[in-house]
Amino acid sequence: MEEFQVIDNCLMIKLPEEVDHHRADYICRNADRLLIRDDVMHVVFDFEETKFMDSSGIGIIMGRYRKISCFGGRVYAIHADERIQKILKLSGLTQVLEVLYD
Repeated sequence: MEEFQVIDNCLMIKLPEEVDHHRADYICRNADRLLIRDDVMHVVFDFEETKFMDSSGIGIIMGRYRKISCFGGRVYAIHADERIQKILKLSGLTQVLEVLYD
């Protein structure tokens, strides 16, 4: 799968091994471009390869949530390991996104 892929009305974002401030701008720019261009309703963050995420990752998710929630869109996380699930929970992101379990 590519890093960014639109399937029906869902934007799938396959996150890298490390989600930090070095990659945040690239992820945000590309995601936002596709949100607008392809009339996306939902965003799915795929954490399958992600081993580390700092506050920049939280910002990436919150930013996309703000952009689509006003149109009734939803944000999901898939393939999040225990460490990533803990970060999502402690940061409060589980209030705005749904973690889908395998």
